[in-house]
Amino acid sequence: MAKKRAAAPARAKKSEPPLRFLIVEARFYREYSDLLLEGAVKALGDAGAEHDVITVLGALEIPAAIVMALEAAKAKRKVYDGVVALGCVIQGQTYHFDLVANESARALMRLSVDLQLPLGNGILTVDDDHQAKARLGGNHGHKGIQAAHAALTMARLKRELKVK
Repeated sequence: MAKKRAAAPARAKKSEPPLRFLIVEARFYREYSDLLLEGAVKALGDAGAEHDVITVLGALEIPAAIVMALEAAKAKRKVYDGVVALGCVIQGQTYHFDLVANESARALMRLSVDLQLPLGNGILTVDDDHQAKARLGGNHGHKGIQAAHAALTMARLKRELKVK
């Protein structure tokens, strides 16, 4: 017997304020960062969500920037409903790739779980330029759009469940 699947939460009702997101983008690989950001901004805009963008140099700086921005937003009473993390890490000839890829993902997951923070991870971790391009509108979809959709879905779920 097939299990019933729960439908994704519906778009925000007109009486509800629009969802507000923080996008933190790492600019180390600017060509890819531009495309990731373009996709995420479009996806959030299409959903009627608002967003702010913070730029950092690399993927390892993203989690700390998120924490700083969340604290600043809380102090201003303009909290974010979710976060989209964007960046690109390309395999080199050293262990540095593994360190950056693993530690940035681990820190983002920790933030998401510990803070009950809807978060879309759009940090590409690839072997080469060809793989990066394939994930920005090629054979593997568009990771900027997918990360924004993940954050939107989780923020809607959080709102629907009335989680503080």
